[in-house]
Amino acid sequence: MIPLDVVWLFGLLSVAAVAGDTLNYWAGHYLGPKVFHKKNVRFLNMEYLDRAHRFYEKHGGKTIIIARFMPIIRTFAPFVAGIGKMTYIHFISYNIIGGILWIATFVFGGYYFGNIPLVRRNFTLVILAIIILSVMPVIIKFLRHKFRSSVTA
Repeated sequence: MIPLDVVWLFGLLSVAAVAGDTLNYWAGHYLGPKVFHKKNVRFLNMEYLDRAHRFYEKHGGKTIIIARFMPIIRTFAPFVAGIGKMTYIHFISYNIIGGILWIATFVFGGYYFGNIPLVRRNFTLVILAIIILSVMPVIIKFLRHKFRSSVTA
């Protein structure tokens, strides 16, 4: 097997991460207003669009960065930023920062962590731990919401 150069991998994946979220942003920016103006779409209305816009004006930058590290949410954050009319210059600034941080964390973390002998010997357990840690924020959020709903009912 041919080893990959970690620096080249970091560079290429950073460009891909930023480009992917940029495309997702523009899809939301272009399609969002068209979808929200259609009639008979129960869960989409202008109030939701206005709320998304206000949210991204206030918390958009940190949302774009933090969402990178959260499965499922990372897919929707740039699209919603486009729908919510987050300015492109604001979006791209945080997109670049978030993309580089995300790729650096996993490429360099994986490279250095994966070369530890204990990790190499127990790689299956390490992958399982990574999967659990990745979905834990979503599970915690769900359980908190469910607990709050049952307390108020």
